Amino acid sequence: MTLAITAEPVPLKTDINGVVRVGKTRVTLDTVIKTFQNGATAEEIVYRYPSLKLADVYTTISFYLNHQQEVETYLQQRQNQAQIIRTMNQSRFDPQRLRNRLILASLHLI
Repeated sequence: MTLAITAEPVPLKTDINGVVRVGKTRVTLDTVIKTFQNGATAEEIVYRYPSLKLADVYTTISFYLNHQQEVETYLQQRQNQAQIIRTMNQSRFDPQRLRNRLILASLHLI
């Protein structure tokens, strides 16, 4: 019997918003890679995110290790987008103004 060696597809899909997700889950590539970079094993990642399959996590880590520069560029773009959104939200919902409104509202309740 001969062992058939075939290439396994990478379990990464880009959603309509351009976010890369792992397998058929909502877990993002960002999450898996950041958790791996923080020292978690593939088994620990699956334990933390039980919707993931162990084989998909190993394949995702392998993809990252083989395409590190491209993945790091993607992760940086995602961080930049997140910062832009945070800045927009802070300008729309000024925390100090909101805090002042809540204090005033609580004073009127007394």
